[in-house]
Amino acid sequence: MRLRNLARVAAVGAAIALAATGCSSGGDDDGDTTASGDKACGLTIAFVGAQTGGEAALGINISNGAQLAVDQYNEKNADCKVTLKKFDSEGKPEKASTVVPEVVQDEKIVGVVGPAFSGETKATGPTFEEAGLPIITASATNPALAENGWKIFHRILGNDAAQGPQAALYIKNDLKASKVYVVDDASEYGKGLSDIVKKDLGSVVVGSDTVQDGQTDFSAVVTKIKSSGATALFYGGYYDEAGLLRKQLTQAGGQAITLIAGDGVKDTKFVDGAGTAAAEGTIVTCPCLPPEKAPGTFFEDYKKAFNAEPSTYSAEAFDAATVFLDGIADGKSTRADMLEFVKAYDKQGITKQVKFDAKGEVADKGVWAYKFEGGKIVALKEIK
Repeated sequence: MRLRNLARVAAVGAAIALAATGCSSGGDDDGDTTASGDKACGLTIAFVGAQTGGEAALGINISNGAQLAVDQYNEKNADCKVTLKKFDSEGKPEKASTVVPEVVQDEKIVGVVGPAFSGETKATGPTFEEAGLPIITASATNPALAENGWKIFHRILGNDAAQGPQAALYIKNDLKASKVYVVDDASEYGKGLSDIVKKDLGSVVVGSDTVQDGQTDFSAVVTKIKSSGATALFYGGYYDEAGLLRKQLTQAGGQAITLIAGDGVKDTKFVDGAGTAAAEGTIVTCPCLPPEKAPGTFFEDYKKAFNAEPSTYSAEAFDAATVFLDGIADGKSTRADMLEFVKAYDKQGITKQVKFDAKGEVADKGVWAYKFEGGKIVALKEIK
């Protein structure tokens, strides 16, 4: 998780100085920041996350949710539109570290939805902090992100300190598994979540192992899982590797071993890797509201806009973008003013009451259990 290009942050000073000028009096049609009533105009919100690569489906879910919020805002404010600018991190800390300096140097950007994943958030947080650019992640769940002292950091969902214990609770109370094997993908997110689950499961953990991003042959770990006598497998990581692991475990005769995974596997791309039959019955946990339960017309609006149903963190991203849009509507045209607006925000969103504590965390940390059935993801219940 090395930080790169931090030297380029020196150039941010000039960008911030430009942004701090706020709304000018009489902009033109070239996109300059101007004022329209009390609203700030000509401003941009950024999205940072995977748009290509192995985890692109998760990133696109999120960027689409933010895009819907921006599009609906622009429909109501045609004279004072906001731009959503997307920066592709490919879901990798190294890539994110090369694109984030471009984000902070764009003086029109006053807020960021993202970064999407925990590793890239850890790698780029110091850059955002140096630039004073507020971020609201809709999906990065590693608890340690809130412990860095970053004033710019906000998270619109519960972290893995909530998800991990609830996943363990589901394994013990609902699956009643007495022998559990735990595997992680060595990522900031996957290892962090798996470590919490292992701690909460305690003596029922009969073994653990680590795989790597991009790994395709899981024969060695499959052998260990089967020989352990485990009836359940918890996986901390993303859907690409999880799908292949599930497929190979089933092919090796481990079809009776139930797979439970975190939110990084909550995408139908998991089925592409595992196959519909092998994926059947897999449980995933997520600190996210089932999008069909979002109030109002969000679900249908998303389907109409993107010809697909909203999925993991689409609704949370909609809420994150809405916080920044509300700030722009309130005339916040500088990063400093937007940061203060976000810190004081207290409003009902479509997923929860959005209000951040001093560390940037929200109070509502609900965790849901979902199940793969017939190739689709079905909400089971909120784990309590």
